[in-house]
Amino acid sequence: MRLSTLPFLFFIFLVSCKSEINKTKEILSNNNDEFVKNLPTPSLRNSSLPSLYSNGEELYMSWVEKKDTVSVLKYSLFKNNNWRDPEKIVSGSDWFVNWADYPAIAENNGNILTNILQKSASGTYTYDVKLNLYSKENKSWKNNILLHDDGTQSEHGFVSILPFEKDSFFVTWLDGRTTVNVPKGEEQMTIRGAIINNNGDIEQDVLLDNRVCDCCNTATTMTINGPVVVYRDRSEDEIRDISIVRWEEGQWTQPETIIEDNWLIPGCPVNGPEIDALESNLTMAWFTAENDNPRVQVVFSEDSGKTFGLPYRIDAGNAIGRVDVVMLNKESAAVLWMEPQGVDTVIQLTKVSFNGKINEPVTVSKTRSERSSGFPKLEVLGDKVYIAWTSLENVEPVIRVASLLIKDL
Repeated sequence: MRLSTLPFLFFIFLVSCKSEINKTKEILSNNNDEFVKNLPTPSLRNSSLPSLYSNGEELYMSWVEKKDTVSVLKYSLFKNNNWRDPEKIVSGSDWFVNWADYPAIAENNGNILTNILQKSASGTYTYDVKLNLYSKENKSWKNNILLHDDGTQSEHGFVSILPFEKDSFFVTWLDGRTTVNVPKGEEQMTIRGAIINNNGDIEQDVLLDNRVCDCCNTATTMTINGPVVVYRDRSEDEIRDISIVRWEEGQWTQPETIIEDNWLIPGCPVNGPEIDALESNLTMAWFTAENDNPRVQVVFSEDSGKTFGLPYRIDAGNAIGRVDVVMLNKESAAVLWMEPQGVDTVIQLTKVSFNGKINEPVTVSKTRSERSSGFPKLEVLGDKVYIAWTSLENVEPVIRVASLLIKDL
């Protein structure tokens, strides 16, 4: 069977970083919707690749800062409307830092798990996934835990992290161990999943699908029945639709296509799905461009992903994608994406209901269509949604953060 987050910056930083903070606040004013509130950011300039995680009481954000040739992974906790002092997790000069394959972050009962990608050889796409685990019990980080044990100099990345039982985490990733050292023509990217316990040990490493798209982000969420994983699949005929595997009755289901877009593309679109769940209700958003019709779609399930309704298109036309989605309640979700608007590119946010009602989109901000603008991220905390993204309007990239009351969606 195929198995398948103090005040903003402490006083010690104020003198050296005051100008940085002021500059950041100045450039946080280009959104054009009255409901969007710009927030300070804990990151300095030359920062990118934000990820968000909310546990319902706190918001965590991780990002990568560049200092000469060294990359630094940092995170901060947003609580009581303030960011705590940012903390360095790990740094290195041999990382693979990529606009689409960004570090993930999640928290579980005080434990925090993140990841980076570290080069394993001189090839462009030869790198390993290294995990970084903060132990609440030990009050320390355990860095550079190798996620996979195949030992191949191949691509490993596009990590998704989910809190799991007993203070552990579920992790899924793209694994290229079968793209090397195999006969020509038989190279295939795979997707795998594993449990990371609170000591950083890798458990239950399993193959979820043995043929998937090579460079599209993965996504995972927890339903009442257990975790589900969604990703862009790849058929032998180069059809790249979205598939799902579910944990059910103690084992992983076989991969199933959720919606047959029948997108034929002989290359990687670098644009994967996102998913969120609340008990047995689940929402997924994704980008597709079958028949040269680029669009963002949303679909819902009320049985933990066993079945799905019809998809709803939410963009205004000619979408870029780079989606994110969060459940607002059992009947609705907020969806984030990028699309052209005249000569500009904008980050759009809307509320979609299970019954098909799609609210008027809110423009969070103008952005840039370049790859280095990355993927905007979305989370819910209390009565607000929070958005983080990479801005390219200055010489060096900077991370922006904004919030919006759910009632204004």
